[in-house]
Amino acid sequence: MGTHRNRLDAKLRVSVPAPFRSQLRDQGGAIVLRASHQYPAIECWPLPVFEGFARPLQRIDLFSERYDDLAASLYADACLVEPDKEGRVILPDPLVTHAGLSEAVVFIGLGRGFHIWEPEAGQAFVTAARERARSAALTLPAEPGA
Repeated sequence: MGTHRNRLDAKLRVSVPAPFRSQLRDQGGAIVLRASHQYPAIECWPLPVFEGFARPLQRIDLFSERYDDLAASLYADACLVEPDKEGRVILPDPLVTHAGLSEAVVFIGLGRGFHIWEPEAGQAFVTAARERARSAALTLPAEPGA
């Protein structure tokens, strides 16, 4: 949860915000980083979450164009990282370039994972997402029995 601003150093290291690290530790600590195929951002997923949403891909015909397109979108730029003892990860240069990152970055919590954005682009994403949710009158379904 939350939005956290941080610095990317010259070695492309960045500290994962403490609230995110805590949640990651509860899920084994490893993070899958990948270029978003929708936004100029780096998607970050705890490994078990990434493995879970990638499972349906196995039901698609292996040599089909649909499989290749989805598999390339999910895996081609993906990499597995573990924060060091200070909570830092090294962001691969192609992902940094994809997201247009420089010194300042912003981490945006998205429930099951988070994104890393260039700060102005990240704020524009949140603003646009709120507007789309408002315009579409999006709501969450109530829990049964609530």
